[in-house]
Amino acid sequence: MTTTQASSNTQAPIGIFDSGIGGLSIARCVAQNLPNEQLIYVADSGFAPYGDKSHKDIIARADVVANFLIAQGVKAIVVACNTATVVAIEALRAKYALPIIGVEPAIKPAAKQSTSKSVGILVTQATAKNARFLALIDTYKQAAQVHIQPCPGLVQQIEQGQHHSDTCHQLLDRFIAPLVAKQIDTLVLGCTHYPLIETQIKAHLPEGIALVETAQPVTNELIRRLSQFNLLTARPNASKPYQVYSSALTEIQQQVIRSFWPSQLSFHQL
Repeated sequence: MTTTQASSNTQAPIGIFDSGIGGLSIARCVAQNLPNEQLIYVADSGFAPYGDKSHKDIIARADVVANFLIAQGVKAIVVACNTATVVAIEALRAKYALPIIGVEPAIKPAAKQSTSKSVGILVTQATAKNARFLALIDTYKQAAQVHIQPCPGLVQQIEQGQHHSDTCHQLLDRFIAPLVAKQIDTLVLGCTHYPLIETQIKAHLPEGIALVETAQPVTNELIRRLSQFNLLTARPNASKPYQVYSSALTEIQQQVIRSFWPSQLSFHQL
């Protein structure tokens, strides 16, 4: 049953959240495509990673964050986290009367564009074992073979700002080499953290392997839903800095976030 109505003010902000900083890959795309909109980003780092939590705990935490964003007057919410989308988005949509957009790995377009019909996908360990994710692959892989590669430790490297480190490159080599051996021609970035290190990932790929991620499709869906409800702002509001909330805010985290999203930001403890 719907219990909360969101703002119908076109000048209201858009809320975006993830268990950490990975959703910045979505937020950056939203900011580029909707420069007049104000954004509130929540990194729920104090409860990360969501992937090792029970479904009950993930739903409860997603509800806390969504409720916080609605209290800030947002007109839409983007769940910029694969795990939270899989586990909690239906519960959020049942409770809150505003557009709620989720993120899923781009299996369908990857399978469609692959000429070799060999597709790789980099995911977290939690996603690799998720029944809904595996069903998604079965539904959309068409004639392609989809090779799933869990990437333990990679999210932590990104969260800690260690994405330029030798350790990060060693992990990437370990995860990508088996996929290259499968003669993939398309690689899906199946976690919102991974587009943040697209340059590093490309350094481990031979020429001709296409990268597919979900930031633009998610942004397109957000635009569609905002347009549907006449919620797109008609005038610029870009003088106000984007707001970032974190449930485990540190100076290091602020530095890492600024390195990925150099726009003017205002940081707050959640």
